[in-house]
Amino acid sequence: MGLINVTNLTFAYDGSYDNIFENVSFQIDTDWKLGFTGRNGRGKTTFLKLLLGNFEYSGKISASVSFEYFPFKVKNKEINTLDVINDVFSDHLHWKLMREFSLLEVSEEVLYRPFASLSLGEQTKVLLAALFLKENSFLLIDEPTNHLDMKARKLVSDYLKTKSGFILVSHDRAFLDNCVDHILSINKADIEIQKGNFSSWWNNKKRQDSFELAENEKLKKDINRLSNSAKRTNNWSQEVEKTKNGTTNSGSKLDKGYVGHKAAKMMKRSKSIESRQQSAIAEKSKLLKNIEEADSLKISQLAYHKNQLVELEAVSISYGETMICNDISFTIEQGDRIALTGKNGSGKSSILKLICGEAINYTGTFRKGSQLQISFVSQDTSQLHGNLTDYARDNTIDESLFKSILRKLAFSRIQFEKDMLTFSGGQKKKVLIAKSLCEQAHLYIWDEPLNFIDVISRIQIEELLLEYQPTILFVEHDKTFSGNIATKIVTI
Repeated sequence: MGLINVTNLTFAYDGSYDNIFENVSFQIDTDWKLGFTGRNGRGKTTFLKLLLGNFEYSGKISASVSFEYFPFKVKNKEINTLDVINDVFSDHLHWKLMREFSLLEVSEEVLYRPFASLSLGEQTKVLLAALFLKENSFLLIDEPTNHLDMKARKLVSDYLKTKSGFILVSHDRAFLDNCVDHILSINKADIEIQKGNFSSWWNNKKRQDSFELAENEKLKKDINRLSNSAKRTNNWSQEVEKTKNGTTNSGSKLDKGYVGHKAAKMMKRSKSIESRQQSAIAEKSKLLKNIEEADSLKISQLAYHKNQLVELEAVSISYGETMICNDISFTIEQGDRIALTGKNGSGKSSILKLICGEAINYTGTFRKGSQLQISFVSQDTSQLHGNLTDYARDNTIDESLFKSILRKLAFSRIQFEKDMLTFSGGQKKKVLIAKSLCEQAHLYIWDEPLNFIDVISRIQIEELLLEYQPTILFVEHDKTFSGNIATKIVTI
């Protein structure tokens, strides 16, 4: 067992006025399986890079282990996979590598194929196996699930469950629940570590949020009551004080000393009430700092004049001589929420592109309703650049609505002025989802919309789809999301 100590860590990127971390201190046990969560843009990847020593910072980070980052950067993907593994760890023992491959269901023959010829899922598993061979290393695993289908996610999660000594950045709830024993969360106001998996952390957070909201309402009422009481007491003391210089009462001379004492007593009571009020205000200010803003979202579904929107009957898609998918049949009717599932490379994205109107060569029968309006969210965010105002104008969507949705998805106003090239992966996906929510459509088609998107935003999007029940066809490998949303499942 070793320790990683973070003491008074403060960091901001050059040219930025905002500190990503400010006087942060905590301690990590190197035997932990540590899940790392927090909203997009909070600094999860930045923190991993600070551990690696990639940036200068103030404060101190000390560790009894060396750090290894996943995904390992492969400079030449045309070389054989065995050579890539040798670049990661040249002194590995072959039998140990085969043991790791066996756990990850990777065939030995991939070692003698160019790394580029492997699927993205195979590349993920190969690099994880190689990195876990290194002794006295603490792995910094940054979002490994983005290129894994549902089956591969379960396999990798089971693999990580057998390991220890890592930080895992992931937004997949089922994945985290299966393989971590502690959670490190970057909150709005602080960083905390809790023992347990994601679900236990999330339940604790909801309980804490509910307690703080109830306390906040109680203190608001107390402050209002004390404020009114202080005003009344202060008014009474002033009225009594005025009578010192008044007329006689029933022919008797006024006792100014008694009246002054009475006024002073009331003034003292007023000061006591004011002090309690200030104490309640101070207590209230400690609350709600970590409650995430997760306002509900809306969607503009158009009604279509027919119940059936799309029909595929025995559709097959080929690229040249290569058959991508074969004999696919399903229909999309109004109100359907269809999860399109299958292994990576099985043709899911090609089916989506065909429905969206791209020139895809196919055989079989494909029918799409006339004048059908489709809103599409792509896997690819590489086309995003420039500022959000220009993006809204170029895509003819309402800028104020677009930015309002992004605010609800935890964008700060300062992000609105930045070039989208500087956005995190999750922030870029939120731009595409916000654009789709601004578009009036009969059918929404989303291709892996949740890649890189934080858990709280995933829950917001789930609640949106369950409340408004739009007609949607989606590909998504997040098991929890798909299970909660889908009314039908089409497996390729």
